[in-house]
Amino acid sequence: MLRYLAGEHHPQQALLPRVMWIAAEDESPIGYVAGHLTRRFGCDGELQWIYVVPEHRRTQVASKLLCLLAEWFLEHGARRVCVDVGNDEARPFYRRHGAVALNRHWVVWNDIGGVLESSVAAT
Repeated sequence: MLRYLAGEHHPQQALLPRVMWIAAEDESPIGYVAGHLTRRFGCDGELQWIYVVPEHRRTQVASKLLCLLAEWFLEHGARRVCVDVGNDEARPFYRRHGAVALNRHWVVWNDIGGVLESSVAAT
């Protein structure tokens, strides 16, 4: 992760800059999200990692982290954003936040701004 954030490790077609947020509870990390600009699959941005410790899943931590990343993408002119799902257990999370299948392994938000709109509607 340090090499990724320092711009020394480059996922395929990744561009600078990169960003990462860490969620904490009582000063203990409970999750993180990271992303970067890209040209992969004709996208503008890529969600590189999102993770929440098991005991904090389904508590909106991942959704809030995703919103932070979505805001960052929009500030950098990145609307079309992709993510390699990694495992099928994550697919419902991405679907719930408006991502659609791109291929067997990847999903895409054609407009990541929808993540923020759905988050406002849910509150």
